Amino acid sequence: MRKREINWCSVGIRWGAFFAGMWVMALGIALMIRARLGLAPWDVLHMGLANVTPLTVGTWLQLVGLAVISLASIIARRWPGPGAVLNMLLVGLFVDWFLQSEWLFAPETLYGRWLALLSGLVLIGVGNGLYIAPRLGAGPRDALVLVLADKLSLSISWIRVLLEVSVLAAGWLLGGPVFVGTLLFSLSIGPMMQLSIQFWEKMIKQWLGRGVGIEGVHQRTLRPHHHDGFSSEVRG
Repeated sequence: MRKREINWCSVGIRWGAFFAGMWVMALGIALMIRARLGLAPWDVLHMGLANVTPLTVGTWLQLVGLAVISLASIIARRWPGPGAVLNMLLVGLFVDWFLQSEWLFAPETLYGRWLALLSGLVLIGVGNGLYIAPRLGAGPRDALVLVLADKLSLSISWIRVLLEVSVLAAGWLLGGPVFVGTLLFSLSIGPMMQLSIQFWEKMIKQWLGRGVGIEGVHQRTLRPHHHDGFSSEVRG
């Protein structure tokens, strides 16, 4: 039987988009932190943990991601995909790098803080779409949502709400920033992600010269970044 040849150009484009997306998303998270106007629910927890320990926000992103992906893997009885592992490791690393960079300073004026917040929201949406579009796997936290929904026979929406309210409350009790940015993120990230995924899917198709579909992109949104290698069992 003839071996299937590897298209290294295709591999390079897909992985390049994947890593670029995580880099852009990390910049968005760092900008929201610099804005000091509230964070996404999970980032409220990461920041709260960083407030009460000597560890950085990026390190807590990695540690919480490791705990979540391990729990999801145990429940699902399967290994996580490479995208989920790389997401867990690299996004936190990139966030710390941005926060330690001198050029990404914290704005002092209210106008500057709002500009940083809105820029961060847009970059998170763009970055998530860019690293999801190559379909290489993503989102340890979303893996947990999906496997819990499957095992408990509850809707994904309910599991997502329960988890995010829980981590938001825990982060707030630890001193994590909950403010208008938290609300804006919750309201805007879904539509932004849907548009971003569809845009980058089309772009990658053009770059590759052939179709590269996204699992479930035309179905209802599970979460902004739900392509994690666990969803095949849940969708049915």
